[in-house]
Amino acid sequence: MSGSTIEPKRRLPGSFMSYDDRNERYRGGSLLQSVGWMLAGGIAVTALSVGLGGWQLGDRLLASVQNLFNQAQPAPKVDVQSVVIQQMKDVSELTTAVFTMQAVVPTSQDATLNGFVLGTTKLLYIAYGEVKAGVDLQRLTVANVQVTENGLQIQLPPPQLLDRKIDVNRSSVYDYNRGTFGLGPDAAPTLQVLAQQEALQKIVETACADGVLEKANDRAKLVVTQLLTTTSYKNVVVTTQPPAPGSCPIAAPVGK
Repeated sequence: MSGSTIEPKRRLPGSFMSYDDRNERYRGGSLLQSVGWMLAGGIAVTALSVGLGGWQLGDRLLASVQNLFNQAQPAPKVDVQSVVIQQMKDVSELTTAVFTMQAVVPTSQDATLNGFVLGTTKLLYIAYGEVKAGVDLQRLTVANVQVTENGLQIQLPPPQLLDRKIDVNRSSVYDYNRGTFGLGPDAAPTLQVLAQQEALQKIVETACADGVLEKANDRAKLVVTQLLTTTSYKNVVVTTQPPAPGSCPIAAPVGK
């Protein structure tokens, strides 16, 4: 052919592929890359589906837990016995009877020498005493309170002496005499303490003989009944107990 020659395809030095072969390889690489992207997309879609399913499962589980805690709960209960006992104990000692008395107590002491009385000191003491009686509401127990539909029954503890004392501000020594020539012992403080002890014992015995515990019982029943009628209970019954043996000393009759 004139003026034209066909050059053979050139190969790069050290290379085994032609320009055309390289282009084919590049096209083959694009195909593999596309397949990779498709696989990656499939994995992403699968992961998204799994994640969505897990989220929906967690949401259902959370809803189930919330429904479990949102269920209707039983109505609260009130231990009426304990409430009543606590209210009563807050009052503590309920003093419902006070006995007051004036007692004149003579006391004396001798001064002796070898059995011979040298002189006698006499002290006359006028004492004002007070005895308080009532019930100790701290001793209430659940067994003492009975609750019915519309009623309340309470048994009070036994009455007792809550306090006894000499009012030293009102009491005084009426007379103090050491006898002729003043030979009696100077024992004013000792005789005064003895007089106060004897006066207090006499006042307590008189209060017990006068029925101070019985009066305290009756008064306590009335006071507690009035206190509990302010509650919602229509029927309130308060009962008492007799005094415990030995809780109130009574002087023995003269000659016995």
